[in-house]
Amino acid sequence: MSPQQPPAPILIENVRVFDAVGPGPDLTGPTSVLIEDRRISAIGRVTPPAGHTVVIAGGGRVLMPGLTDAHVHLFAAGNTALGLTAGPTGTGYYRALAEAERMLLRGFTTVRDMAGDVASLRQVLDAGVFPGPRIYPSQAAISQTSGHGDFSHVYEDAKTFSCGVNSRAEQIGFLRVADGRDQVLAAVREQLKRGAAQIKVMAGGGVTSPYDPLDALQYTPDELRAAVEAAADWGTYVCAHAYTDESIRRAVAAGVRSIEHGHLAAGRETLRLMADEDVWLSTQPFVESDHELPDPDGAEQNRQVCEGVARTFEWARSEGTKVAFGTDLLLEPEKAGRQNEMLTRLSTTFGFPPAEALRTATSGNAALFRLAGERDPYKAARLGEITEGAWADVLLVDGDPTRDLGVLGDPEGNLAVIIKDGRVYKNLLG
Repeated sequence: MSPQQPPAPILIENVRVFDAVGPGPDLTGPTSVLIEDRRISAIGRVTPPAGHTVVIAGGGRVLMPGLTDAHVHLFAAGNTALGLTAGPTGTGYYRALAEAERMLLRGFTTVRDMAGDVASLRQVLDAGVFPGPRIYPSQAAISQTSGHGDFSHVYEDAKTFSCGVNSRAEQIGFLRVADGRDQVLAAVREQLKRGAAQIKVMAGGGVTSPYDPLDALQYTPDELRAAVEAAADWGTYVCAHAYTDESIRRAVAAGVRSIEHGHLAAGRETLRLMADEDVWLSTQPFVESDHELPDPDGAEQNRQVCEGVARTFEWARSEGTKVAFGTDLLLEPEKAGRQNEMLTRLSTTFGFPPAEALRTATSGNAALFRLAGERDPYKAARLGEITEGAWADVLLVDGDPTRDLGVLGDPEGNLAVIIKDGRVYKNLLG
């Protein structure tokens, strides 16, 4: 699908630019930023190019890179569990498309999708056919039988034995159950064939899955290594759903590059190991109310996970572990708007200085995304920063988020301008 013609150049005057890459002052003095051909072409004293140029008077506001989210489920954020399992397949895709627009208007211009059939959605969004963020797809998350991604009925035989029918979650491309080295290799290659930028595997127990306790280890070391080898052959990496010390350490030993969650790490030694091995912690600032779980066992598991959030952040920051920000909101569409609130918690609840939180959710996440290497769909320019040559994904903010991250908690009121890929998607300044 070929992209649309580039929009007219955009000149944003009289703004203070947030330095997402450091180590200088958080904000520049008043300056101007020129956007041409989908990228930032000049910063400072800018002469508008010949011909029509869109001019936005910044009025001294803060210009920052678009926000990023390292753990979303676009396919599931706009849908309920019943809707995905019992409704028409097409409905799920349309709701994902609608959620993509809402996510962009919350200021999130790039996301890493951690389970869901979104590669085609990425293509239409990148072509400018519909509004929405850039997407790094994982396609179906890969799970062992009885693991965090096994949503078959308990009375059904494992497919390894029975050649049984795929569960609904597999039929819609949200999950893939695979056992043993050969099946894991095939499952990874299947997702790469379908457009995955990186691969996600389930390496430990989960909260929302029907069979596995949180402490369960999932996938043998050899199965995990098989996933890593198949991904590396395509120039990309594996990230692993893992909460506990044992599951984290097994995944790290197998060559996994990003741990998703990690809230039940038993001590700072595990976070130090991740730092030593250059493994990312892609985690979420959860509170219990983020997920409503009517099952008492699930509610208790959710409580345990949320109890671990503060100490995991503390250990990661003290040990120098690379931390990525994500939200992992899914199957409760009415709560998808908490994405911004969860970002503000980094500062208000979990001790990040506002500028550090901003860097985590912009240039920090972008560094993790670049691990996709040859499978990176956006490697032609830099993400998460306002520098010459970077992708033109920027937000013009009422208020100073480097001093009060809370201003980003109200995107409708405080995001005056939203630009993604050099196109204006919101402009309250006329």
